Amino acid sequence: MHRINLLPWRAELRKERQKNFAISAVVAIVIGGLIMWSVNTYLQGRIDHQNSRNQRLQQEIATLDEQIKEIRNLRLRKDRLLLRMAAIDELQRARPEVAFLFDEIVKVMPEGVYLTEFTQSGRSLLFKGVAESSTRVSALMRNIANSPSMADPRLQVVQSGQPQRGAAQAPRGPGRQAEFTLAARQVGGSDDEEGQQ
Repeated sequence: MHRINLLPWRAELRKERQKNFAISAVVAIVIGGLIMWSVNTYLQGRIDHQNSRNQRLQQEIATLDEQIKEIRNLRLRKDRLLLRMAAIDELQRARPEVAFLFDEIVKVMPEGVYLTEFTQSGRSLLFKGVAESSTRVSALMRNIANSPSMADPRLQVVQSGQPQRGAAQAPRGPGRQAEFTLAARQVGGSDDEEGQQ
C-alpha cells in the first residue's frame, strides 16, 4: 500500500490559517484603533463643549460681580444721600424751634430773675442766673413746667446771699439774692412725633 504524504497539505493549511489570523489581527487592530479614535474624538468634543460653557459661565459671573459692585456702590451713595436729606430735614425743622425757644424763654422768666448764662446741648437746656429770691426761682421752675416747649425743670444749685465780686449782678432789691443753676429739657416737633409712634 502506498503511503500518502499529507505534510505539504497541512503546511499549506497552517500557512493559510496564519495568514488569515494575521489579516484578522490587523483588521481587529485597525477596527479597535478606529473605535478608540472615534471614542476619544467624541469625548474630547464633549470636554471642549463643557469647557466653552464653563468659560462662558465664568464671564457671566464676572459680569454679575461687576454689577453687584455697582449696586452696592449705588446703595451706599443712596444711604449717604438719605442721611444728608435727614440731616437737612432736621435742620429745617429746628430753624423755627430756635426762635420759638428764645421767645418762650422770655415768656417764662418771672420778674426779678436775670439770666447770666444759657446753654443748649441737643435737647438739654441749662439756665444760670440771679434771682431776687429763691421764690422767684420756684416761679421760674413752674413756668418752665407749664411751657409747651420746655419740660422737666431740675434745680441743680441755688445759693442765697450776696453775689461775689465780678459776677453779673441783678438790680438790687429789698430781699437777698439767689444764684441758681437750673436744667430743663426742650420738647418740640420731633419729641411729639416720637411720642405718637
